[in-house]
Amino acid sequence: MKGPLALEMETLLTAAFQPTHLAVINDSATHRGHTGDDGSGESHFTVEIESAAFAGQSRLARQRMVNAALGDIPGQRVHALAIKARAPGE
Repeated sequence: MKGPLALEMETLLTAAFQPTHLAVINDSATHRGHTGDDGSGESHFTVEIESAAFAGQSRLARQRMVNAALGDIPGQRVHALAIKARAPGE
């Protein structure tokens, strides 16, 4: 079952990028008790996203696009966010 933060991230990313693939993976359980674990069960995530919006963009530009779409979530409401962004066919 996905938590409210994972669902919010899915909604924001879908609206921003109309992805052909999107997976918001909660990695928080593997970080329990570590720095950044706030006890919410939603502190560490991996985002895998494929969208035509990333075509021609560098890896850094893609990460910035995802972070911008997520607003205050990265770094404020989520301790760690790994981003794997690609264009279709990559």
